[in-house]
Amino acid sequence: MFNRFNKTATIILFSVLLLQACSSSSRYKINQDHGPSKPVDVTEVGNAVPKVEPRSKYGNPKNYKVLGKWYSVRQSSKGYSKKGIASWYGKKFHGHRTSSGETYNMYAMTAAHKTLPLPTYVRVTHLENGKSVVVKVNDRGPFHENRIIDLSYSAAKKLGVTVKGTGVVEVVAIDPETYQKKEPYQPNVKRPSVLSTYPAKSNYKLYLQVGAFISQQNANKLHQRLSRMFKQQQIHSDFASEKNVYRVRIGPLASVAIADKLSVYLNNKGIPTAQIIID
Repeated sequence: MFNRFNKTATIILFSVLLLQACSSSSRYKINQDHGPSKPVDVTEVGNAVPKVEPRSKYGNPKNYKVLGKWYSVRQSSKGYSKKGIASWYGKKFHGHRTSSGETYNMYAMTAAHKTLPLPTYVRVTHLENGKSVVVKVNDRGPFHENRIIDLSYSAAKKLGVTVKGTGVVEVVAIDPETYQKKEPYQPNVKRPSVLSTYPAKSNYKLYLQVGAFISQQNANKLHQRLSRMFKQQQIHSDFASEKNVYRVRIGPLASVAIADKLSVYLNNKGIPTAQIIID
C-alpha cells in the first residue's frame, strides 16, 4: 500500500513540475522565443498520424494551476470542436520536456492545449486560408488568456501562422479508432507530406466578449459603460439561447492584434474577463 501511494505521489509531483516548467521561463536559456536561425523547408514534414495510445502518466492531473489560474483537464477529447486563436512556440522550448514527458521538437507536428487529455490528435484548420494539418497534442499551454492552442514551429509554418504570429483557427479532435479504420497505422511507411486544404472560411467575425450575464439589466449596464468608453466601436448585446445568458461584445474587430490591445485596455480599467470569440 505504501509503495503504491509513494509511486502515485511521485507521478503527481512530476506532473505538476512539468506543468510548471511549461509556464516558467527560468529553465530556458533563450528569453525571447523565435524560429530556426536559418529558413527551414517544412513541406516534407507530414501530418501526425492518429493512433490509439494510453493517456500519458504525466500532464493529466484532474486540475492544475498556472499563473494563478486553475484549469480542469477533460476526461475525453470526444466531440471537442472549437474556434479561436492559435499561437506557436519554437526554439526557446526545443529539446526541453513537454508536460507529457516527451521532448519538445519544434520540427515535429505537435501542439500544446490547456485542457485536452495528453495525448490527443486534432485537426487544425486556418480559417483565413483554408489550410489544415493534423497534430499530436502532447503539451500544456498556451497560457495567454485569448489563445486556444500553441502549435509547433513546423505546424504553424505549414498553416501560415508564423507570418503574423497568430491565426484564427478551428480545432477538432480526431478519434484514432475511426481514423485507423480509414487508414491503418503503418509506422514504417513514409506518409505523403500533403497539406490538406479546405475552402477558406474568411467570412468569420471576430469579437471581444466582455461579459456574459443571466441578468439582462446587468448586461445593459455594461453595454452603456462600454458605449461611453468606445464611441467608435460597435457594442453588441444579444441573448444566447443555448446558454441562457446575455452577452456583451465589442466588434466585429479587424484583427487579433486589435482584440489583444482592447483586452489589455479593459483589464487596466478593471474589466479583466474579456475573451476573443469567433463567429
